[in-house]
Amino acid sequence: MKFFKPFYIQPRFFYAGIGIVVLFGLSYFIPVLFNIAQLSILVLVLLFVIDFLTIFIGKHKIEAERILPDKFSNSDNNTVNLQIKNNYPISIHLEIIDEIPEQFQKRDFKIKHRVAPRRSKNISYKLRPTERGEYHFGSLNIYATSVLNLVAKRFTFSSDAMVPTYPSFKQLKKFELLNINKNSLEYGLKKVRRLGHTMEFEQIKDYVMGDDLRTINWKATAKRNQLMVNQFQDEKSQPVYSIIDKGRIMKMPFNGLSLLDYAINSSLVISNVVLKKHDKAGMLSFSKRIDNVVVAERRSSQMQLILEALYNVNTDFFESDFSRLYANIKRHITNRSLLLMYTNFETMDGLNRQLPYLKAIAKSHVLVVIFFKNTELETLIKNKAETVQQVYDKVIAEKFDFEKRLIVNELKKYGIYSILTTPENLTIDTINKYLEIKSRGLL
Repeated sequence: MKFFKPFYIQPRFFYAGIGIVVLFGLSYFIPVLFNIAQLSILVLVLLFVIDFLTIFIGKHKIEAERILPDKFSNSDNNTVNLQIKNNYPISIHLEIIDEIPEQFQKRDFKIKHRVAPRRSKNISYKLRPTERGEYHFGSLNIYATSVLNLVAKRFTFSSDAMVPTYPSFKQLKKFELLNINKNSLEYGLKKVRRLGHTMEFEQIKDYVMGDDLRTINWKATAKRNQLMVNQFQDEKSQPVYSIIDKGRIMKMPFNGLSLLDYAINSSLVISNVVLKKHDKAGMLSFSKRIDNVVVAERRSSQMQLILEALYNVNTDFFESDFSRLYANIKRHITNRSLLLMYTNFETMDGLNRQLPYLKAIAKSHVLVVIFFKNTELETLIKNKAETVQQVYDKVIAEKFDFEKRLIVNELKKYGIYSILTTPENLTIDTINKYLEIKSRGLL
């Protein structure tokens, strides 16, 4: 029984059998077809035996291995490689069914390939996870058939593999800003004019045309008998915290990901940018309580600490407690810092309930409230209304869209910076705001 367990009869055998049955039926009316039908049975049985012996004689005729990355990057395409070797002396047709994790909900996953005799082949496919956590793979099933395709033998490999899915670390390469001044246009970043001189002194250099006359160092000029100017650089080692609201409002879905996942991916990228700009990066999440705290530091292991903390951020479906957040910030973040708060406000009433705490936080820190446009409402507003119900829906959508803009103005009134953005532009807009604040010396 064990020998026949991987034995499968292919549909082509049954199609041929149905054809023979039809020939026998027609032979009642055309007697000459009876002999042809009998001969067809013999040919089919002979070919079946030949195909069976070809596929089943010998061991380890197919070797395969599934090669997985150490971890998946959430919301990105991740490559899974299959290395397959054909030890048969003939070309083999393979039907590959990989038992991919249940999170992908793919019931029709199938890859077909032909492998030359005694040759190896590398096959790859991509998976795009939309949730963080553990992804468990099942067995790698390979069905081998010859050119006759009457019999298939199943080979099973690589069972019970697990890959953790982390926040989108692949975006770090995309937004690598080591040469930010040279490559800023490539990432869609905007140039910001610097105001004042709230920068750290770097060096004294010769004056060249275009240098600010206010930076002339008169003592150095007198010693060298030529104009010398002070050169400044952005202040370094300033604390920057990503604060992620993980309450129920952040569970809203967009293109397969929740707003929480977009905020997590953006926090990972902005933390990398902050460290590359020689500032200190930290993070925390909040809802009913404060979790996943990483104190802002600038060290070699900081990105790994932030990545591990972001991996464990999950919504708890409670209403977020901004009063607890304010108390925690006042107690533990004593130095003036840039706080990038990822949350969402849909109405002015929702903002007004939390505004006293936001104002209190903004007194000691530079606070940037990051919330999201409702793109479904924007689509509804752009569509032409043709019925009374559509007119009603469009008016309500315009009201909510207008309230989003009112929220921006209300925050601005109290010296709180804000970013109103779409989920797909979140990372770029956050980087722009950070660079703008640094360039203007607001921190």
